[in-house]
Amino acid sequence: MQSGDLIDLDITDVAHGGVFVGRHEGRVVFVPDAIPGERVRVRLTDTAKASFWRAELVDVTVASPHRRPHVWRQADVDMPPEQRPGGADFGHIELGHQRALKRHVLTDALQRFAGVDVPVSMQGALPLVPDAGVPAAQTAESPDGTGWRTRVSLHVGPDGRVGPFAARSHRVVAVDDYPLATAAVERAARRRGSGVPARPGRIDLVQPTDGRVRVIPRPDGRRELPPEARETIVERVGTREFRVDAGGFWQVHRLAAWTLSTAVTGVLRDLAADGVAGDGAPVLDPDAWHLDLYGGVGLFAAALADTGGVRVTSVEADAAATEHAGANLAEWVGARAETERVDRWLAGLSRSASPAERERLRRGVVVLDPPRSGAGGEVSAAIAGLEPAAVVYVACDPVALARDLKTFRERGYAASRVDAYDLFPHSHHLEAVAVLVPV
Repeated sequence: MQSGDLIDLDITDVAHGGVFVGRHEGRVVFVPDAIPGERVRVRLTDTAKASFWRAELVDVTVASPHRRPHVWRQADVDMPPEQRPGGADFGHIELGHQRALKRHVLTDALQRFAGVDVPVSMQGALPLVPDAGVPAAQTAESPDGTGWRTRVSLHVGPDGRVGPFAARSHRVVAVDDYPLATAAVERAARRRGSGVPARPGRIDLVQPTDGRVRVIPRPDGRRELPPEARETIVERVGTREFRVDAGGFWQVHRLAAWTLSTAVTGVLRDLAADGVAGDGAPVLDPDAWHLDLYGGVGLFAAALADTGGVRVTSVEADAAATEHAGANLAEWVGARAETERVDRWLAGLSRSASPAERERLRRGVVVLDPPRSGAGGEVSAAIAGLEPAAVVYVACDPVALARDLKTFRERGYAASRVDAYDLFPHSHHLEAVAVLVPV
């Protein structure tokens, strides 16, 4: 068979990356927009590989009971596949079943790539506490899982068209709405989509805690950072404020930073109460040395410090983020932020740490929040080589997490729990917090 051919498939499983699995004469076929249990008609799009093919969904002949009208009208199955925008690849699935599928993908990755069989919990974003200083309507998720994106990237095509990319392509498509965005970001996106054509490239829309949307143009071919990206904005997490560049990294879901900070703080308190860190004390060992790797502007370093970690070092390669981290952590005398690639910083620490410093590191906790590609074997092995009392790994990719957990397991650290959070409703993405302790 060849690309363009139509075939009928029974969808039997979900795979990492937001695609679903069918088989044709024994060969795996990856299909978007489906649900396990469905019978579908697909058009083959890539038959070059002997091990698997790729296809696009044309019609659903037997629908799953979990299928719903897509939350993004332009991405529904009755639209031409080449016109369906990306970014909401689970938007046709009932919200609770989305989370069940994501949990399955994570559990399967842990078993397949790490040999780890550990209970995995899955829940949505944690609601803000009532006194967090925000309107009551913004303290929890919306019932339908929409209106959460505080950051949206629009793309500008060669013809001046402004909109998202079509799914799994770099082709700009026009859309009427942006249901995953907050109301303010959606209004700004609509204005950009109907306004004067911009130069080809990208336009980032950012809504920090103050509610005002910043517009950051990033035209193709421009190497220097636009001045709009360097504006210092303030993000609020509970009652604490964090300075960050408008164009810098911050969690996309309006409740994500709160959820992950709360999750990590809860894990740290549990570790202390269990005696893993701090000899059973209710807080972390104040004389230990705690690390926040890939620390950004200091979100998790603050969680470490709030939980009793007097000596905390945050390591981040982005100099602007590290500068903000220094200001965000200024209230703690023992906290500092260093600008360096994590692998290089760990290599330097391994060479230069004194016996007393190594002993403090062994009583400390390492928190890491690497990019989607994961920490990698070298960094994971280096962390394990410090022999910390515990490692708290915040991950946004199940397979990358699993591969790193395998490295940790080979070096004496076992995952005692993995808590997953659906901070990207209607997409296949998730966040997970894994707790690793010495075997």
